[in-house]
Amino acid sequence: MAYLPIEDYGIVGDMYTAALVGKSGSIDWFCFPDFDSPSIFAAILDDEKGGYFRISPASPVRHKQSYWPDTNVLITRFLSADGAAEIVDFMPVGKKADPVVHDLVRHVHVIRGSVKFLMECKPAFNYARDSHRCEIHKEGACFFSERLNLALSTKIPLRKKENHVCAEFQLEEDQTATFYLRDIQSGEECTACPTENQTKLFLKETVDYWHRWLSKCTYSGRWREMVYRSALTLKLLHSQKTGAIIAAPTTSLPEWIGGSRNWDYRYTWIRDAGFTLYALLRIGFKEEAQHFMEWIHNRCKELEPDGSLQTMYAIDGHHTLTEEILSHLEGYAGSRPVRIGNDAYRQMQLDIYGELMDAVYLFDKYTFPISYDLWIHIRRLLNWVCRNWHRKDDGIWEVRSGPQHFVYSKLMCWVALDRGLRLATKRSLPADWDFWIKSRDQLFEEIMANGWNRKRKAFVQSYGSSSLDAANLIMPLVFFLSPRDPRYLHTLRAIRRPPKNGGLTSDSLVYRYNVDLSPDGLSGTEGSFNMCSFWLVEALTRAGDLKRARIIFEKMLHYANHLGLYAEETGPSGEALGNFPQGFTHVSLISAAFNLDRQLSKKTGG
Repeated sequence: MAYLPIEDYGIVGDMYTAALVGKSGSIDWFCFPDFDSPSIFAAILDDEKGGYFRISPASPVRHKQSYWPDTNVLITRFLSADGAAEIVDFMPVGKKADPVVHDLVRHVHVIRGSVKFLMECKPAFNYARDSHRCEIHKEGACFFSERLNLALSTKIPLRKKENHVCAEFQLEEDQTATFYLRDIQSGEECTACPTENQTKLFLKETVDYWHRWLSKCTYSGRWREMVYRSALTLKLLHSQKTGAIIAAPTTSLPEWIGGSRNWDYRYTWIRDAGFTLYALLRIGFKEEAQHFMEWIHNRCKELEPDGSLQTMYAIDGHHTLTEEILSHLEGYAGSRPVRIGNDAYRQMQLDIYGELMDAVYLFDKYTFPISYDLWIHIRRLLNWVCRNWHRKDDGIWEVRSGPQHFVYSKLMCWVALDRGLRLATKRSLPADWDFWIKSRDQLFEEIMANGWNRKRKAFVQSYGSSSLDAANLIMPLVFFLSPRDPRYLHTLRAIRRPPKNGGLTSDSLVYRYNVDLSPDGLSGTEGSFNMCSFWLVEALTRAGDLKRARIIFEKMLHYANHLGLYAEETGPSGEALGNFPQGFTHVSLISAAFNLDRQLSKKTGG
């Protein structure tokens, strides 16, 4: 089986886990029962060993994919002269859905003509490391492994093939077939496949759930459809169990085909907090913001002995995310290594305190006041920032070339103290005023003195460097500088130049930094960073260049896949690169759309 392009996938889920469904009708990535559980299907990382659950017509067809309007119910259509058919993939959610059971439902329906299908369910437990046995039962098939047992319930006769099952079946117009995949206890047999009416009820409840949830969205601007899809995607990345929001549901999808920049993103970064909360609150999703803030509060209760936070945590909050290489998997299209875990949790990244405090400040402003217990932890954190902001760190981009004085890290330390002071003033909370004010002001003056490169006329990546960093686009977004400050406008112009002229922007696509000029301790190269491209849109918006901001934004919308989903990066041919779908990209899209639309409406009086 050849590898599908990363952009040829859609996603379904139930806020506990998620599956990637290809245009071909194959589920090639599915971890169970949680986002960060070992995979059951991982053909996207090894098309021979990884495992998959494929349903597709026996004869060549054209493929189409779309979502049921305003939901996360995915429809994959197969079109040919002989017939037209579709698979409706979803994970049930809604009032009747059992919170303990996480079914994956595949409902096949022939719309016109007659279509012969081939089905193959080939699980590969624990990243294809655990063996299992397969049993055929009256109601389907069961797969028993050391740690997990699955049942595939269906009324279609199944045939055992080695340790997996397959089937051939033909459906006429208006006929249907359903496949339910769920976990079972050891020794348990398949339960009866739900009837057609039961399946329709589950589908209706799921559709209704998504419609009710999306009705809370307050955005009604020019890019409503893309904002809705981004919101729905973020909701799929939100853990119903803990409130955490993962960066992406995948691991090791490469930032360059054949390269080694392959990371596990099934965790929650503290950095994401501010940006995610801002996006959710701006478009009306206060409940998710509150749930996420509860997760943040719990992490603040678990500070390191010196009073610091980790860069990232597991969904359930555990701290140790030891990186491991799965050498038996070849990686997406041969992109080795495949990694699980992420050693970036060991790094010191000073910027996370700024994003965290911005999140706390926004939450206090737009929902309800934070508790005194949380303030106690925040006060300790801010004192840690005052004592440590002068240190080198590994930076937002998690370089592995050694610590530096990254300008963005210093900037976000300034944000941390600024938001802490604002919050203390607004709420009359006890604070270490002299310590915080002195440190904040020292940070500002040091950034202006050491972060500014007079020769380049731009803020650069690190002290003494001449290399640019797209993270510095954030400066006016966090109110460090006026968006029309001459130094910032010079930086903006420098970043907007093409890479061949020393900049970071190729048309509308922005690279986070130049890997040739800023060695990061990793081999190979990478694509442009979608989040940074949307940051550029927002920076231009705040600088008043609405015409250029809108053009770049519209161009960026064309780099979404057929479903409106984005990976982390975009390659030179417009292909998706990196883990998929990537929450940070969708967060930055929402923020850019909200602010650009608001400024355009002010200009036109709309």
